[in-house]
Amino acid sequence: MQLITTSDGSHTLFVPRLNEHYHSTFGALTESMHVYLQAGFESLAGKQEVRVFEVGFGTGLNTLLTCLSAVEKGVHTTYYTIESDPLEAELTKKLNYGNLLSGNLKPGELFTSIHQAPWNKTVKIHPDFSLHKIHASLIGYRPDFTFDLLYYDAFAPDKQAEMWSPDIFRTLFEKMNPGGILVTYCVKGEVKSMLRQAGFDIEKLPGPPGKREILRGRKRKT
Repeated sequence: MQLITTSDGSHTLFVPRLNEHYHSTFGALTESMHVYLQAGFESLAGKQEVRVFEVGFGTGLNTLLTCLSAVEKGVHTTYYTIESDPLEAELTKKLNYGNLLSGNLKPGELFTSIHQAPWNKTVKIHPDFSLHKIHASLIGYRPDFTFDLLYYDAFAPDKQAEMWSPDIFRTLFEKMNPGGILVTYCVKGEVKSMLRQAGFDIEKLPGPPGKREILRGRKRKT
């Protein structure tokens, strides 16, 4: 695992065995803000309580950004995130997201709290943000909770094909609340087809630097 500095100054990780990065090399922080916060969390404006389910905890960047946004907006958020292969603490301590983000909320301290939170237990990181990290594989996993927003941030289909299957998307669609939203960086035709088959209405949105488009799916309210 190699620590890489992306174009916006934020870190990502390179996984040699997959020949894949955790985030876009054009800007890890920029990508997460664009795909998951702006197209996802902020699109639920008006809701006072939100449940988020993230597929791929990874570096914890999406978790940190969602925590900061939830607290800033006063949205009571319960955040579930699943990861089968958590990073070592020595590596997460080197990630620079907390140093790049500023504000009264002390992002660096929040980031440390997020990574130090025990697995498989709900922890209150802030009065407006509860975190439940699930140490498990998504394959065969069925959530025992429902959610309003799904961050689908697994490695790409050509790297981890088993993470992109009709069965997975059907299960997640069933557990999503009516009116819920899915966001992902992946716009491959096979992924769009699986999402439609699961029941999602999908749309393509402009992507972050280095990527033309991203994908957003919705579960109809009725």
